[in-house]
Amino acid sequence: MKKVLAVLLTAVLALSLAACSNSAENTDNETAQPDSTTQAQTDTAENGKTLVIYFTVSQNSETDAVSSASVVDGTSTGILEYVALKIAENTGADTFSIQTDVKYPSDYNELVDYAKDEQNNSVLPNITNKLENLDDYETVFIGYPIWWYDMPQVMYSFFNEYDFSGKTIIPFCTHMGSEFTGTIEKIQSLEPNATVVENGFEVRGDKADKADKDIEKWVKELEY
Repeated sequence: MKKVLAVLLTAVLALSLAACSNSAENTDNETAQPDSTTQAQTDTAENGKTLVIYFTVSQNSETDAVSSASVVDGTSTGILEYVALKIAENTGADTFSIQTDVKYPSDYNELVDYAKDEQNNSVLPNITNKLENLDDYETVFIGYPIWWYDMPQVMYSFFNEYDFSGKTIIPFCTHMGSEFTGTIEKIQSLEPNATVVENGFEVRGDKADKADKDIEKWVKELEY
């Protein structure tokens, strides 16, 4: 009888060890191979990136940026660039600054005249840097100064070069009192297959460096 009990106990112990071993193997497999739901969430997070694109004349000027009328006082940061970087800071977005082969005048009055000539002659400045990974982004903030009640001509060059179909575009601008002046509608006409948010951010250029709280509030309204 004792021999029978011993055999039975040995069998039970063997089965218990096998069960523990299988449980450990299952745990290891679950850790190493996330389920399809977790993987889908990861893929969504990676594909939902945000980008801030902007054009600032301070980076495309004929003189040292610090002496340009389009920079924040005492810095080399352009007025539009300042807003763009604050938006990126509040959204965790990447940034892309549009560069051209044009060297714009740093003097304000000369810049005004130059911008007017560009518009009158429908000039489309060349863009000298390349946005390689636009497909990675789902939401794109796009910023520009208002020149003569319109976007700078280089923005038309930019929209001619890139297709924003299926993406969400959120405009922002600096100005001297004219606000957006219909440029949001122009962006929608240039990118008809994108969703262009009408609630863009605008600020006077001479108040841009004091707009931190306004930018933060606006970004929160967009649910970032």
